[in-house]
Amino acid sequence: MRLFIALVPPRQVTDALGDAVRHGRRHEPRLRWTAPEHWHLTLVFLGEVAPERLRPLGAELERAAAAHPPLDLTLDGWGTFPRQGRRASVLWAGVGGHTRELAELVGDLRSAAGEAGVETGERPYVPHITIARSRPPRDLRATVESLGPPPRPGWRATRVDLVESLPGQETRYRTALTCPLLWGTDTGRTAERGTS
Repeated sequence: MRLFIALVPPRQVTDALGDAVRHGRRHEPRLRWTAPEHWHLTLVFLGEVAPERLRPLGAELERAAAAHPPLDLTLDGWGTFPRQGRRASVLWAGVGGHTRELAELVGDLRSAAGEAGVETGERPYVPHITIARSRPPRDLRATVESLGPPPRPGWRATRVDLVESLPGQETRYRTALTCPLLWGTDTGRTAERGTS
């Protein structure tokens, strides 16, 4: 199973992002633009995971997520990988808001995956939603400018999803597990009291 952990923004966020992305599509149709229903904020890429690892992985991820509060996030600017944009292969919408807390969540999810025997690597985390890819890499600076000011809708993320990637299939992604962010919520406080 090819897996990753993600936050999925709500419809009002993807609608606002879609309105802005339409300008870029007209400017650079050669890019492989990601469909709005596939937009997500990857937290941890897990790669190939053996099916027998799924149960312990799920238990560790649920435990880690429950120790974190819901996060207030917002779209925040445009960017590329590599960052300079002269020969970029990825165009993205940035994510702002509770980014320090988001980075802490990512760190704990990586550790949880490691506890379940799934290695994740230590690549620096840049919160973003991929909106287009370029093969081969090309200068995307003008495309970034064509997108104009980024929309800034906010949302509260209350869960993380363990997602299976299904390349070559009509349904590209399948949610394998949903893990609520519970710390500080009534449910999280009840659970904490119940374990003491």
